[in-house]
Order: sequence, then C-alpha cells, then structure tokens
Amino acid sequence: MDDGSSLTMEPPKPHQPGTHLTSGKLVLSLFIVGVAGIGLLIGAIARPDEWYQQLVKPGFNPPGWIFAPVWTVLYILIAIVGWRVWTLSRNRFLKPLWVIQMGLNFLWSPIFFSLQSIGGALAVIVALLATILIFICYGWTRDRVSAAMFLPYLAWVAFATLLNLSIYRLNQGVSS
Repeated sequence: MDDGSSLTMEPPKPHQPGTHLTSGKLVLSLFIVGVAGIGLLIGAIARPDEWYQQLVKPGFNPPGWIFAPVWTVLYILIAIVGWRVWTLSRNRFLKPLWVIQMGLNFLWSPIFFSLQSIGGALAVIVALLATILIFICYGWTRDRVSAAMFLPYLAWVAFATLLNLSIYRLNQGVSS
C-alpha cells in the first residue's frame, strides 16, 4: 500500500502543445531585449561629443538622427539571428561567429567615441565586417534565413567601415 511517502518517479508528462512555442517566444524576446537593449545603452553612453563634432567628415556622412533607428532595426535582426542560431541550429560554428560579431559590434562605439581612437575603431569594424561576411558565407548553406537576415547588417557595416576609413584618412594625426 502506497501512503504517498515513498519516492517514486512519475513518468514524463506528454508534450504539451504550444509549450515549446511559448518558451521559444520567450527566448526570442529575451534575445531582442538583450541585444537591442545593450546596443542602444552602449550607443547612449558612448555618443558623439565635441571631439567628434570637430572631426573632418566626408560628404556622405549621414545625419546623426539616422543612426538610432537604423541600429534599432539591425539589432532586432541580429537578435533574431542569434535566437535562430542558439535554438534552431545544430551547427557549432555559427554560434561562436555570432558571439564574436556581437562582441566586436559592442566594442566599436566605446573605442571610437569614448577612447577617441579612430584607428582602433577601424581595426574593430574591419574585423566585424569580416566576421559578418564569414557568418553569411558559412551560414548560407546551413541556415539561409539567418544568413539572409544578416545582409542588411553587412550592407550597413560595409558603409560604416567606409565612413570610419574616410574619417581616419581625413583626420590623420588627430588620434590613433
């Protein structure tokens, strides 16, 4: 007779419909809030100041107001790709690539604006551009949706790399 005090293991409960979907939405939400939140926080802390205003910039330098909306959209795409890589992909190479590009992405603004190192930021953004390109090329045959979602990011970072390079060349001697 079982009085309820014995240690018995219950059989696993059958899969509840929608449970995985609900937890997947939660994880996706956490990725979006985390990536966009950290990115926008870094952008708010390491922002253009008087030093940046005094730099010589190329004619194709966009107005300052464009950066926040562009990066918000890009961070949402980056977060969705991160979620896909972490939850859907069994590929072990895409995860470290995603983490590396995220780290490089988060490093650029503090190096450029806070440390005022145009050359240091240029090195970081070139590495970021290469990492995004490797992610897309490698991911194209393994997770085409994620690779395609990185195309706008690649385009913007390529433009930002050209902008960083131009600012570097126009202001040689101003900073490293």
